[in-house]
Amino acid sequence: MSNPQQLRYSKDHEWLSGAEDGVSTVGITEHAANALGDIVFVQLPAVGDSVSAGETCGELESTKSVSDLYSPVSGEITAVNEDVVSDPSLVNTEPFGDGWLFKVRVSEEPGDLLSADEYTEFAGA
Repeated sequence: MSNPQQLRYSKDHEWLSGAEDGVSTVGITEHAANALGDIVFVQLPAVGDSVSAGETCGELESTKSVSDLYSPVSGEITAVNEDVVSDPSLVNTEPFGDGWLFKVRVSEEPGDLLSADEYTEFAGA
């Protein structure tokens, strides 16, 4: 498993892109997607919702279980990936690409996000 170096990671297994015009993209890591198994349903926050770092903002349901989705930052949702809502398997096949989950206008970023190398070590991969 290779975690892209340009992303930052939460200990809840979400990734965060660098901000473009104050907006970052969020998804789950390949490690999390593999641990969940085949994802069959995705519930995402709505555009305009406020999210808080470390708080639940959605759910991912797999053939194994239902897992909470956490926001790695605080801010306002500016977009959701409707493609993963209609085809949740994208989260498994393209976790760092087309399987992204939502975009957020970051108002506050916690100081405990990990680099790719730190996350790899944390995840034991």
